[in-house]
Amino acid sequence: MSDPFEYLRTRLEKFAAAGGDAVGDPGAAEAFLELRLALEAGTVRAAEPDPSAATGWRVNPWVKQGILLGFRIGQLQSSGDGLSFVDKDTFPARRFSPEQGIRIVPGGSSVRAGARLASSVVMMPPSYVNVGAYVDEGTMIDSHALVGSCAQIGKRVHLSAAAQVGGVLEPVNASPVILEDDVLVGGNCGVYEGTIVRRRAVLAAGTILTRGTPVYDVVRGEVLRADADKPLIIPEGAVVVPGARAIKKGKAKEWGLSVYTPIIAKYRDEKTELSLALEDLLR
Repeated sequence: MSDPFEYLRTRLEKFAAAGGDAVGDPGAAEAFLELRLALEAGTVRAAEPDPSAATGWRVNPWVKQGILLGFRIGQLQSSGDGLSFVDKDTFPARRFSPEQGIRIVPGGSSVRAGARLASSVVMMPPSYVNVGAYVDEGTMIDSHALVGSCAQIGKRVHLSAAAQVGGVLEPVNASPVILEDDVLVGGNCGVYEGTIVRRRAVLAAGTILTRGTPVYDVVRGEVLRADADKPLIIPEGAVVVPGARAIKKGKAKEWGLSVYTPIIAKYRDEKTELSLALEDLLR
């Protein structure tokens, strides 16, 4: 089966390789606009599910190349809304209508052009969704939450207050942060550097996940790490809490110091489900 976006990909790769010569080229602007609209429609994604891939996801580097092309060819302009915002004209703020079924509660939230919000998504103020992000149906983005560039957020995810989902634009072949369906991210959590959180996992408030942070699964007796070939992956249904790991060398040992580390304390069970039951009432 042929790729329906092969022609778009080929054009974007050509203009991306042209560097500064693409600035002012009508063909580059046309190709980028086509990409931006496809991202907003959800027909093109920076990463998409792929059962044949080792992580279950396939990264589309050409999409990131196209987004970076948009930054290169864009020109600064004011928002035109009587506000003091100035950004590239290739990335205006998105506007929504009631027919789309998306709730953007008043109070300072913004969605950048090139981001996908599916029907029944709720955004509480203030929050922000950056270009290339994909937010699926029924997800709630709570106050002070960030969905970074190219992040992939599944169905019925809750990003609690001040949760941060990091953006990954470069290198273009790097996996973005991915939260699969029914993940709960507690307040003040941070998920960065291409981490994948499998479906139904729970991140307790204050949990930080990065590529360089090992996760100790005390239930299964394993230590989860990223390596050169794959990102950090949190298993399905895992309940991750902030923890500490003693330092066993030098002065740190003498002084009784420890460093932060995330811990998988349990896997979702009936008690966990009951504690999450109120989430549906808020949507």
